[in-house]
Amino acid sequence: MLEDLAEDLDLRPGMRILDLGSGKGATSVFLAREYGARVVAADLWIAPEDAAAVFADAEVGDQVEAVRAEAHALPFEEESFDAIVSVDAFEYFGTADNYLPYLVRFLRPGGQLAMATPAMTREVRELGAIPPHIKDVVGWEAIAWHTAEWWRFQWAITELVEVTSARLQQGAWQDWLLWTQACAEHQPDGRSVNQPVIDMLTADGGEFLSFALVTARKN
Repeated sequence: MLEDLAEDLDLRPGMRILDLGSGKGATSVFLAREYGARVVAADLWIAPEDAAAVFADAEVGDQVEAVRAEAHALPFEEESFDAIVSVDAFEYFGTADNYLPYLVRFLRPGGQLAMATPAMTREVRELGAIPPHIKDVVGWEAIAWHTAEWWRFQWAITELVEVTSARLQQGAWQDWLLWTQACAEHQPDGRSVNQPVIDMLTADGGEFLSFALVTARKN
């Protein structure tokens, strides 16, 4: 997802990038290796020392700083990042109307914002209900899986950023399925944990489920 998302960005060596919701650090490693960026990996649930061990093993420990942070109370100075990137996390904290105005405070003028998030091809509110094969697995969570055009409007209406791209990732549900099948094969208890998602994606066949890739530049 990050590789695809980055095609809509202008990332250069030496940029200071916030990887928001960085998890165990794969996206931060990618940003450091591929773009020579200085990365702050911020996550609420992964201990900084665990993430730092990942960065050391990947030989990017001198480029990536691990920080425990809650997305609504970021411990950074305003206008301190050239770019903010969030992959497979924004749906948990970024859907509120007032979140983008808060987040862009940490971007320098002209700074870039990018996120990849689970998406629907049609809004749940338009459908009138969460499709049963999705509801059975994720319940109400799918309410936050908006279309790419929903995100475009949500960001553009603030006039704080210029939305530079908002699109659904091509073949996203197939990549999602392939990843989940791999997890089922290789994780402890992987089959029992991942089979419901495999069934959901197989039943969907790309009708409703995708990923939204959205980028913008701060005005």
